[in-house]
Amino acid sequence: MCFRHFHRAEAPLLLLLLLVGCGTTGRKAERLRIDGSRASMSLPGEEAEAMLPDSIPGKDTLVVTDDRTGAQMLIMRAVKDEDGEMVAHEQLEAAYVSARFRNVAERNGKVTLKFCINVPRQMMDSKWQLRLQPSMEVLGDTLRLEPVTITGKDYRRAQLRGYQQYERWLKGIVSDTTVFIRRWQLELFLERNLPEVWAFRNDSSWVSDDEFQSVFGVSEREAVEHYTNKFRRGWNRWLISRKDKTFRRLVKVPIQTDGLRLDTVIVSEEGDFLYEYAQEISTRPRLRKVDVLLSGAIYEQDRQVYTIPSSDPLSFYISSLSAFVDPTERYLLKIIERRVSANTACYIDFGSGRYEVDESLSSNREEIGRIKENLKALIMDSRFDMDSIVVHASASPEGSISYNRALSAKRSASISRYFDDWMKALCDSLDAQSGFLVSEDGSISKSESHKCILFTSRSDGENWRMLDKLVQLDSVMGPACKSKYMEYASIKDLDRREKLMQKGIASYRYMREHLYPRLRTVKFEFHLHRKGMVQDTIHTTVLDSVYMAGVQAIRDHDYPTAVTLLRPYADYNAAVAYCAMGYDASAMEILRKCERSDRVLYMMAILHSRKGEDREAVQCYLSACALNPGYVHRGNLDPEISVLKKRYELKYEQLQ
Repeated sequence: MCFRHFHRAEAPLLLLLLLVGCGTTGRKAERLRIDGSRASMSLPGEEAEAMLPDSIPGKDTLVVTDDRTGAQMLIMRAVKDEDGEMVAHEQLEAAYVSARFRNVAERNGKVTLKFCINVPRQMMDSKWQLRLQPSMEVLGDTLRLEPVTITGKDYRRAQLRGYQQYERWLKGIVSDTTVFIRRWQLELFLERNLPEVWAFRNDSSWVSDDEFQSVFGVSEREAVEHYTNKFRRGWNRWLISRKDKTFRRLVKVPIQTDGLRLDTVIVSEEGDFLYEYAQEISTRPRLRKVDVLLSGAIYEQDRQVYTIPSSDPLSFYISSLSAFVDPTERYLLKIIERRVSANTACYIDFGSGRYEVDESLSSNREEIGRIKENLKALIMDSRFDMDSIVVHASASPEGSISYNRALSAKRSASISRYFDDWMKALCDSLDAQSGFLVSEDGSISKSESHKCILFTSRSDGENWRMLDKLVQLDSVMGPACKSKYMEYASIKDLDRREKLMQKGIASYRYMREHLYPRLRTVKFEFHLHRKGMVQDTIHTTVLDSVYMAGVQAIRDHDYPTAVTLLRPYADYNAAVAYCAMGYDASAMEILRKCERSDRVLYMMAILHSRKGEDREAVQCYLSACALNPGYVHRGNLDPEISVLKKRYELKYEQLQ
């Protein structure tokens, strides 16, 4: 941008004009304070008519059928002329209205608030800048919107003049620091005292600084530093350090470009200033109302000359399709079995050929402790009684299959005895802690004792099935060893298979040391029944938590989540979610299959209106109002319906 420079001779005249101007604007600001002048806000004229296509034929006259009587009604936007004839007319909307509230519709989780900022002419001056700050009050929080700035032409000239002065000041900063070198003195010194160095001046060969210093005893940097004007260089550095401070001194009010909704320069103050402001916000749960306020200040240069009083609030009442959600709870059929089973497994290590439980081996203490915690939790569970516990033990393949089957049976029996003894001690301890019960008549009885649990031991023999999985998933054994193992896995004689593996698989030692211990598993089957339940099965209903989460998502205006959760149900609430997201075809497909209730008909009216199907929309809306008169007022809140009411001048009597 080019700036025009002022001559020095014009400075006194300019100062005089500024002094006179300050007095004039000061009196003007005082009048504003006396009058309490303020900027105001108003609502723009309705624009709902523009939402529907203009090319719909016959949009001003409709023929609809009354669902109650079957009679046809002619609905036409018309007035009587001088001869008493009904003629169609056009209604002109005002540029803005004086109402302090408006109903706005939320669609797809968004609401657009539109309001006009009106600044009277007496608040504007060529030497002033008005900084208007709109804000919103949302659920108790105050949110600042992007400000609007109205700048007088002389105020902007003063801003630009500051930028001009700063640009002239910047020209005093030297960017090429070589100008500080006294070149002619350096060259004269070299020519007189160091002719060898002077010769480099016309020598096209390149000499490094190290070579230069090794030959002449001084570096190039030191030579240049000696013949540099340090005062001028220091002054230049001082100027650079004062760039920010000088900018603030010369440009008292920088021109803002970011974070502003509008920055306009007013050339003439002959008329009021009117600006239409639009702000989109995201809805949230419990958001029903938004208040918009306007405040601000008037500045002359960097001095505030007037504080603009806060305006009266504009209230926007938000109508949302979430109000149409059906809160009826949905249930699922659930079959409850009297008998319940639970399984868990642990790895208990035994000595070679041994079956006694030794807590000190390997990680036995941790594994046994985990099983004890599970048993204790099941015994103390108020919902279940434990009937029996089946213990399965398995062995690794080394040794004969008959020996391993017998060994696993002994291990299963040993573990059963171990936990049976522990559970008897636990039940005795719990019975002692429960004490006695005192009834209402004062009689004392002992609390119900814990019954003994039946343990059953089972032998699972060699655990080849788990070994197959471990070999397949192992990362140490090579492909050749795994292939060999799979070859032997087809041999049905397990003893022969084990002997061939010892000789034919190179990784057999690794398998025996690392994989075989994991085959010595102990599985527990807990057999329980529900307390107080006599029948084997009970059919009951439980709340459909997924469906109700979708309903809550509609209430929270989280429509994408609602669509995801409710899509499989394809019911009325799914149609509400679709409609809120703008998936009109999917919503209409569902609603056509629903029973014709007042809510269904009203939603269909909205969808027909969106498609420009006025007759069908009015038909559905009249039917909805006939079933529920509350929709007469609701129709004013939704733009798809309010545009129909205005276009065809639907009266209260027609909607009853």
